[in-house]
Amino acid sequence: MDDESSQRTGLAGMVKAWGMQAETACDGREAMEKLADFRADVIVTDMNMPGMDGFGLLRALQQAGDATPVIVLTAFGNVETAVRTVHELGAFWYVEKPIQPNVLQVLLRRAGAQSGLTNEKRVLERQLQYKGIVGELVGGSARMQEIFSLLQQAAPSKACMLISGESGTGKELAARTIHALSPRRHRPFVAINCAALPETLIESELFGHEKGSFTGATERRAGCFELAQNGTLLLDEIGEMPLATQAKLLRILEDSRVRRLGGKSEFEVDVRVVAATNKVPDEAVRGGFLREDLYYRLNVFHVHLPPLRERREDIPAIAEGLIGSLNGKHDTRVTDLHAEVLDAFLSYDWPGNVRELRNAIERAVIVAARGTIQIGHLPANLRPKAQPRAAAAVVGGSGPGEITMPAPDGDAVLLPVGTTVEAAERSLIVRTLEHTRNNKTRAAEILGISLKTLHNKLKEYGARDGVSGA
Repeated sequence: MDDESSQRTGLAGMVKAWGMQAETACDGREAMEKLADFRADVIVTDMNMPGMDGFGLLRALQQAGDATPVIVLTAFGNVETAVRTVHELGAFWYVEKPIQPNVLQVLLRRAGAQSGLTNEKRVLERQLQYKGIVGELVGGSARMQEIFSLLQQAAPSKACMLISGESGTGKELAARTIHALSPRRHRPFVAINCAALPETLIESELFGHEKGSFTGATERRAGCFELAQNGTLLLDEIGEMPLATQAKLLRILEDSRVRRLGGKSEFEVDVRVVAATNKVPDEAVRGGFLREDLYYRLNVFHVHLPPLRERREDIPAIAEGLIGSLNGKHDTRVTDLHAEVLDAFLSYDWPGNVRELRNAIERAVIVAARGTIQIGHLPANLRPKAQPRAAAAVVGGSGPGEITMPAPDGDAVLLPVGTTVEAAERSLIVRTLEHTRNNKTRAAEILGISLKTLHNKLKEYGARDGVSGA
């Protein structure tokens, strides 16, 4: 945008030569009209013009809620104007004329990258608002929608957060969602499980250490706070952290300064801390697992994720999302769930919550490979209990009796009465391999044995028959 025709035409031609699209306008009013139809990633504007000038354009963009990055060009630059333009009116950059082409090219690409990040954030927010899905964190139920709303409100701030919920409810997914919606989303996300580390190592992992600070410290090592600088640190299972370490953590949260083990000085850190626990926070405090002062420091925002059994209406959407992602992981083509499978999912209490549901669906996707997941593809604990049946031996005419052994997808292996256990086992393995089209991994899953055991059995059969079992 420039009131001088030669200036705006020359800049537009240069921008197009760099492989970008460009529109021109002689003042702010024409620019706003064109922006109604032309979706700009970056705006480049002169400041001093008749009619609506650069200042007027920036104010109009602010009022419209338009966050498109603006690069300001002016021949009358001074520090006061720069501060007002960049800080008060939200310009991306301020450059005095005449601008060097290579400088403008770098600024355009940086501003375009910022525009892309803004759009990514908007996409995530809309997914939360309208679909209730961010990655694998899914929830169309009223309770989950309330949680998503809280995540959106809390994400832009620097305040600490506490996420509680049973194991497998998606606490780390919630923490990653907070990070993805925050201004820190392209900075590090670091997670540490406080329950997985011995007491002697947890402070080294959190705060880092200097060379020689303890036996085995052969070099300086950065801790999680350093690694998460300008980003987000998830302290999972905070209730399992030793109380002495909790006291040191509290001081860091208050002062934003860290000292490595064995270090002589502190250094400043800018890290957003999110803590998670599978304990009820109030009970953890009363039981002496969580310091009361640390609890109040972390509990600026508290998000409690309900167990899956309390939001069963979310199960179909969660399952649909998992099938899609697992098809990509395992190169399968599963399309949906049989109604009987969905009924089984809805009637089960899921003590392992979403993690257990994912594991069940992953197994079923691998076994089914394509089409619809059937009840027989599920782990035994999810299948309906079988009713008592009569003996399986079937005697026909004067011939020998036959034993029917169920096989995948309703097929059956028919064995004569008197068949040895060894021969029955071999028949079942061979028939299962035929069903999986010689996919040994899926066959082992169906048979409930390890892949190594299956290979050993095939080698054993091959040795007896004089052929390779591989």
